[in-house]
Amino acid sequence: MRYGYFDEAKKEYVITRPDTPAPWVNYLGSPEYGAIVSNNAGGYSFAKSGANGRILRYIFNQFDQPGRYIYLRDNESKDYWSASWQPVGKDLETYKSECHHGTAYTKMMADYSEIHSEVRYYVPLERSYEVWSLAVTNYSEKKRELTVTGYAEFTNNSNYEQDQVNLQYSQYITQTVFRGNRVRQMIHANLDRLEEGENIDNKNVFNRFFGLAGADVNSWCGDKESFLGRYHGYNNPEGVITGKLSNKGNYNENSCGALSTVLSLAPGETKEITFLVGMKGDAEAGEIVEHYKNCQDVCKKELEELIEYWHGQLSHFQIRTPSPEFNTMINTWNAYNCFMTFIWSRAASFTYCGLRNGYGYRDTVQDIQGVIHLAPEMAVEKIRFMLSAQVDNGGGLPLVKFTHNPGHEDTPDDASYVQETGHPAYRADDALWLFPTVYKYVSETGNVAFMDEVIPFANKGEATVYEHLKRAIAFSENHLGKHGMPAGLYADWNDCLRLGKDGESTFVALQYYYAMTILREFADYKEDKEYIEYLNESQKKLGKLIQDLCWNEDRFIRGFTEDGAVIGKRTDPEANMWLNPQSWAVISGLADDAQADLALDMVYKRLNTEYGAILMDPPYHAHAFEGALAVIYNAGTKENAGIFSQSQGWIILAEALRGHGERAFGYFMENAPAAQNDRAEIRRLEPYCYGQFTEGKASPNFGRSHVHWLTGTASTVMVGCVEGILGMRPDFGGLRIAPSVPKEWDKFEIDKDFRGCKLHITVHNPGHVESGFKKMIVNGEELGENYIPQEKLTEITEVELFMS
Repeated sequence: MRYGYFDEAKKEYVITRPDTPAPWVNYLGSPEYGAIVSNNAGGYSFAKSGANGRILRYIFNQFDQPGRYIYLRDNESKDYWSASWQPVGKDLETYKSECHHGTAYTKMMADYSEIHSEVRYYVPLERSYEVWSLAVTNYSEKKRELTVTGYAEFTNNSNYEQDQVNLQYSQYITQTVFRGNRVRQMIHANLDRLEEGENIDNKNVFNRFFGLAGADVNSWCGDKESFLGRYHGYNNPEGVITGKLSNKGNYNENSCGALSTVLSLAPGETKEITFLVGMKGDAEAGEIVEHYKNCQDVCKKELEELIEYWHGQLSHFQIRTPSPEFNTMINTWNAYNCFMTFIWSRAASFTYCGLRNGYGYRDTVQDIQGVIHLAPEMAVEKIRFMLSAQVDNGGGLPLVKFTHNPGHEDTPDDASYVQETGHPAYRADDALWLFPTVYKYVSETGNVAFMDEVIPFANKGEATVYEHLKRAIAFSENHLGKHGMPAGLYADWNDCLRLGKDGESTFVALQYYYAMTILREFADYKEDKEYIEYLNESQKKLGKLIQDLCWNEDRFIRGFTEDGAVIGKRTDPEANMWLNPQSWAVISGLADDAQADLALDMVYKRLNTEYGAILMDPPYHAHAFEGALAVIYNAGTKENAGIFSQSQGWIILAEALRGHGERAFGYFMENAPAAQNDRAEIRRLEPYCYGQFTEGKASPNFGRSHVHWLTGTASTVMVGCVEGILGMRPDFGGLRIAPSVPKEWDKFEIDKDFRGCKLHITVHNPGHVESGFKKMIVNGEELGENYIPQEKLTEITEVELFMS
């Protein structure tokens, strides 16, 4: 079943049926101010931190309420509805709506009772407040008088958990008052006599506001119960039914902001007003509302700026292939998903409730990879930040606080860090993700000087980027298990696989092997001969260990517990075939050709499904070892034989590196949201963003996806598609182009910005092959290989590559 369509020209997803299987959301804003809005206007907003900066309330795991509600009431008939289908929920036979989710804005259009409304939700560029811009048109043949009411439900505390749970405290610290054209909410209002910088028990006054511009306020309300009415809900608020709000503020109850205005509309007439929300002091809030006095012109300009900015970011890499699903994901939605994950990590969604007050180390370092080809200047700032969260022993801080202070942080070696973050130990893989991320940045930009940039460590001292990477190698070398492979420590990538502090992970061993390959590139450039010898010797030794210990006839095992038990051997009754060791054996370069193809064949036969490859098989149930925490999940769910979406990017890349274009693209299509637009009732999640996992074949809900938007999938699939399927593989000296595509693709084109040059790449496939190179022509000159050296690049570079 289909609920909408992709408008590639406008880079929008248009929802034509509002009764979607789940709330389908969009992200607005920046690191300074974030907002999540669903297709029915549900959602919340926050300043900087989803944990400690919450502004608007949202009740998770329920009915997508409350939200950014705008109500319209016909004052003659006394009938009322909302500018989004919910919360009033008029009969869809008479109420027609569309929701357009775009790049950092959402537009909702509704037609009911011959009144057309359009509301545009957005956060202006470089601003830290949100705008609800409303246009109302009278399509009837008579004059209409409408009462329009905007409603925003404030949290009573900026900390989500305190607001929802600690009611004996949070309900008694807020007050709301009216200031001419806005409702002002004050948290800890009784501390208003404190001097600036003073606090009591680390608390002082916080201000929020809900304002109206473009019309006069007719009535207002700052108290939730007074607005809704006792035993009423968001679908039938008493203040909307009566057409007159209470003009009452809140004192010791639940706060809200509600503002009504009366619009008189002649036949065919349109009027525009704007509601505004933010966490601002009273004076600044007044200035913001005044700025929107001529809201029609201001909002039009701001939306144009927003679209120009985001479409500009996406324009750095655009493709035209025979696959519309591939095009829309790579050109727009996978890319935009990467940016949102890059900005917010796992801090706030409809599933991440906002309690993670910081950045997961490995999550964030991986997320960076997805935007490097689009915005390398943004990527390098976050790389610097994450390098500054590396401990001087080479490990990464498992959780990097939003208030991170390089050079002065505690570490997992300190009880204080464990108490504050809840992370008791280092993870084996955290710092190893730095290697592909830093390499991709340097290769994309050619900025080899970056390796000599000095960056502080999290706890003490500083070093060059090159030294940071060497410390990461040393961390793994100093934490080995009894076989000599990297120790499992608290966990590797799989949080539900605890091999024990001295257990050993094949996945991490393959990452470590790959890290040495990458670092050798840096060492070669720096002519660090002694260290090159060390890397060569260490990698050879590690490679032999992995081959001797981990290859199991037709697959690589998953690892060893600290007691020496083998996990993932082919004769195990459960979990005898694992996905990630097979893909990473190829990505790392460790597997020989025969092993690579045999392992990938086993993945295809044993793990592949119509919705992607499951993480392992069979699921744990009766034979789980003590550290197999995945057994707590139902079979086919999450790490227990679910289709973990992030791993799909790695299997796409692995197959592409082997030249298997059909399989690489097949894995993409199985898990791509856009390819499931006609099966939305099965997938349930938005058909334009990735989920963390899809229920596997062992589940009765096979194909249903969960945990939308903020997942490492966005980045890994982007890398798998751009570097793998499309074959964009830069190195320090230039760009190699080595596509692996479906045989039926005759031709495709890529527009890529690369090191200050614009590349227009046309790939011809007259022989209908999956991979291979016949010839390449760059600016009319035929080159001897499928590699463009830096010196061959011009401001406009025309490239033709012929596959064979």
